[in-house]
Amino acid sequence: MNPVNQRLRKDKQLCRKFFCLIAILIIFPYVSFAQGEISLSVENVDLKTLLVEIEKKSDIRFTYLNQLSDTNKDISLAVTNKTVEEILNLVLSKKGMEFTRTGNTIAIQMRSPQNRQTAPTKKVTGIVTDSNGEPIIGANVSVKGTTTGTITDIDGHFSLEAIEGQTILVSFIGYSSKEIDITDKSSYQISMSDDTQNLDEVVVIGYGTVRKKDLTGAVGSVKSEDMMQRPSTSISQSISGRIAGVNISSNSGRPGGNQTIRIRGYSSINATNEPLYIIDGVPGDINILNPNDIESVEVLKDASSTAIYGTRGSNGVIVVTTKRGKNEITVNYNTYLSLNTVAKKLDVLNAEQFLAVEDMIYANAKKFDPNGFASGKYIDPSVKRQDYLVGNTKGKRELFKMEGGKLVPLYDIDWQDMLERNSFSQIHNLSFTGSTGKTNYGVFLGYTNDQGIVKESKLERFSGRVTVDQTVSNWLKLGTTLSYSEVKERRIDTRVGYNNVPRMMIEMIPIVPYKYDDGTYGRREDYGGMESADNPLAQINENITPYNSNIFMGNAYAKITFMKGLDFTSTIGVNRTINMNPYYNSTQSDIVNGVGGNQASITNNRSLQILWSNILNYNTIFNKMHSLNVMLGQEAQSYEYFQNVATIDGISDDYYQWYNMGAGSTLKAPSSNYTGDKMLSYFARINYSFKDRYLVTVTGRFDGSSKFGEDDRFAFFPSAALGWRASEEDFLKGNKVISNLKPRVSYGFTGNSGIPTYGSMANLSTSGMAYPFGGTRENGIGVGSLANPLLRWEKTGQFNVGLDLGFLNERISLSADYYIKHTTDMLLNAPVPTTSGFRSISTNIGNMRNSGFEFTLNTQNIQTKNFSWSSMLNFSSLKNKITALSQGDADIIMAPNNLTILRVGESVGSFFGYIRDGVWGENEAEQAAIYGKLPGDAKLRDVNNDKQINESDRVILGKGIPDFYGTFTNTFKYKDFDLVIELQYSCGSKIYWDGLGTCAMRQGIANSLSMVLDTWTPENQGATLEQIRPSNAYYNSLKDDARLYNGSFIRGKNISLGYNLPSDICKKLHLKALRVTLSAQNIFVISQYPGFDPETTVYNTTTQNEAFAQNIETFGYPKPRTFSFGANITF
Repeated sequence: MNPVNQRLRKDKQLCRKFFCLIAILIIFPYVSFAQGEISLSVENVDLKTLLVEIEKKSDIRFTYLNQLSDTNKDISLAVTNKTVEEILNLVLSKKGMEFTRTGNTIAIQMRSPQNRQTAPTKKVTGIVTDSNGEPIIGANVSVKGTTTGTITDIDGHFSLEAIEGQTILVSFIGYSSKEIDITDKSSYQISMSDDTQNLDEVVVIGYGTVRKKDLTGAVGSVKSEDMMQRPSTSISQSISGRIAGVNISSNSGRPGGNQTIRIRGYSSINATNEPLYIIDGVPGDINILNPNDIESVEVLKDASSTAIYGTRGSNGVIVVTTKRGKNEITVNYNTYLSLNTVAKKLDVLNAEQFLAVEDMIYANAKKFDPNGFASGKYIDPSVKRQDYLVGNTKGKRELFKMEGGKLVPLYDIDWQDMLERNSFSQIHNLSFTGSTGKTNYGVFLGYTNDQGIVKESKLERFSGRVTVDQTVSNWLKLGTTLSYSEVKERRIDTRVGYNNVPRMMIEMIPIVPYKYDDGTYGRREDYGGMESADNPLAQINENITPYNSNIFMGNAYAKITFMKGLDFTSTIGVNRTINMNPYYNSTQSDIVNGVGGNQASITNNRSLQILWSNILNYNTIFNKMHSLNVMLGQEAQSYEYFQNVATIDGISDDYYQWYNMGAGSTLKAPSSNYTGDKMLSYFARINYSFKDRYLVTVTGRFDGSSKFGEDDRFAFFPSAALGWRASEEDFLKGNKVISNLKPRVSYGFTGNSGIPTYGSMANLSTSGMAYPFGGTRENGIGVGSLANPLLRWEKTGQFNVGLDLGFLNERISLSADYYIKHTTDMLLNAPVPTTSGFRSISTNIGNMRNSGFEFTLNTQNIQTKNFSWSSMLNFSSLKNKITALSQGDADIIMAPNNLTILRVGESVGSFFGYIRDGVWGENEAEQAAIYGKLPGDAKLRDVNNDKQINESDRVILGKGIPDFYGTFTNTFKYKDFDLVIELQYSCGSKIYWDGLGTCAMRQGIANSLSMVLDTWTPENQGATLEQIRPSNAYYNSLKDDARLYNGSFIRGKNISLGYNLPSDICKKLHLKALRVTLSAQNIFVISQYPGFDPETTVYNTTTQNEAFAQNIETFGYPKPRTFSFGANITF
């Protein structure tokens, strides 16, 4: 067996044994819990709290046969070695309650319930007011545990029928719900207090938490219940569109296809633009996480929030908190079963149209190039087809037959139908959480099987996670999180080039079959003169490209509390990733990078990241007006990466594939590489508030990285923020309209260390270093790149001003921010004089500015007893501009294909090319001749009027970055049903469909889009496409705006209908909760873009982080339309 597979199998077996051991250690103390007498001491608690404490100390579980309305904290007792029955008898007799025990389950109920059920009803009236005595209109008033209810009128009054001893429940948006026991009184005055729960909500920030109302930075948050509204296989899909200022582009529909996340635009040209992902305090990859395991996701956007991460914070920070064990023992299972369908097909030529276009091309060649035509340069298609008739004697494939005196194609293949399919996906998650005294535990298991809409593409993922939190004593707490994920993926080729499968679906000729009767594949060569794309089914069947990844993540912490308000936490985290990416081109196909012969290769890589952080935290309140939190931290991080690659040609049998790399006839030179870097950091944060309304946050971080030159390895990144809770001032406190008003402002600096590990050093290389000595080729080693010891950090300064507003007790809430980000010392491989012997050097070349406005508006539009309607609108604008470049602010024309440009005053990633003013007409023949053109040729604008078309006529055509984007979500609830509708929008970007150059503007060698049926002819001179001719006669390969499209769109992103089974039915089924959902994603798209989807793939997967390659479309994996059924069961 392959040693790599043996190693992976051993690693898997080791992980399985490890998780089994953890599970045994967790379950053992629970199943061995004491069954007899217990000791208990409580003071001033309510009944439910007492029952929870009894459950912790025994194997008893309580159920309530009727609702326990007793919330009085009047129970105080201290007992030693008493049975549970004895304790209950002491307590329940005083409250008019009784209990029944069956095995280990005890049911609590009110005494003599039959008398209650037969008791007469009476009319109960009252008035509901706020804390100022003003009536509340439309408050819900109901009898708890029944269907009886009403709402208050314009004066706050209500009236309903109830039984003495029942409980009235009063609720209204923006106020805390209130319960009133019905006594012998008939009228009640009920005063409701403001609900501050939303403002008291705790938000996770860097190395800590803060109350939402005390937050001075720009932070967006998504909770688990919101994420589960739409089924998804990744966290990025779950949070897409939910946070202003965060643009998540779904630029690939393949299973496991990662999404591009950009927070407040692009901060770099050549260094990474990816946010920093923090998972339970440790950097990691969120795409390998199970979305069902997530408790919350916070996105840190401004410098006040991100500066605490220093050199890793310039692109924003996404902090993921996973679920952990809780007090109550809970088993949860949820599943999603999905049908994936093809959302859009492109309109391509069928067999008849393909042949008609081929005839038209030949006819046009005669007019365009009469000399070449006369010399036989072009072959008459009608003559060529005679060689492919049924029964031909020339050894050609049989592609045509005679029917009615004319040639008719035998095949008419729609390659999109052949390649695409309706597919099924499934997600299963199972979790066990609970507590055994001072130990909280959680076990989370997940399985995903996602079948792609393109045949043979699929993803399978197994995940497991264990959490343990142990309170050892009142001063020491220990905890750990261990997770393992295995991903098996079968990918199809979407790289730029002939082997791109989506491109093959469009350009493969329709007159050749998938397979002939003899079992051989149909090929482009089977019909003479064809080039470009080949049989896509042969590509996916015979060119196998799996991707296997094994990720182990773990962290452990110890928290020591020295005194009240002073604690120290030390955490160590490990992230180990092992990837295997093999490739096999079988003996049945010669499609391998355009070269014949079978081939196998295997790429193995592994990485190890270790992080150790130490945090000292101090909290205090003094003089009842001053609140102070001081955090001091130190962090050390190391990262190493190793990769090796082996490739062989000429394998004798498909049996071996990549499992036996010695089975080939030719072994290509293997390669390997190793990189590693380290970082050392010190940081601090001070949060101060005065009178709970004047807020100050100051942070600073000092980072040192081995990536940079010796003189610039260390840098300091400070930030400061101010906030004012104006709604707590006397002039606004208690205001009926404005319930929350908090302006805030921040400024700070972050850095970007996302460059190659040895970017500042001169590297040794063997590439191009072979020389002949004595007739023998000898490999040598030489300098492969120039050193730049002055290479320094990219630094981003960010100013943010924000406003948090709440109206009508948070019935309407708004959070708005305006920001300016200015990045200096941008890193780029800049060109150097050829006399240096090198092409470029890594250097700091210029500055860039991002600015924008963003807001999130939440409204409760309608709230009645049984129906509610709420809305959420988020909006983000973005303006990007290059403000300085080195070398006298000279333009830098970028790849791919010199299509984008860096120019001072323009957006990064601006498209750079020619303007097309239509097509030369017959009445413009003389003018066209000046430029060497004929009627029917593309008419490019002579920008500088020098009577020639050359590079000097190129201009900026547009940009791939949108002006603004966002989502609009509406949630409707009726009784136990809820309906969520999400719309996504984007406006102001352009899409450059580079693939159009081969599938529409180049003819005679492949199939085309049907738009070529409307090209220029003498009778159709208003057409936008030039006259079609053989590619060897004329092919306009210049990048012009004929391929540029409006990238704006509106998408029906998600619609989800959910139903929660009523609690009384769940109890009868011995369930805690049951929820079922029906949902659909990617329902519709309104767009002018004729390609697969306006959220395009980038030019190449290897340039995904490059800002200047955004919205350049070749042929990407199409996105599916998905219909899902989901069920969530809690035991």
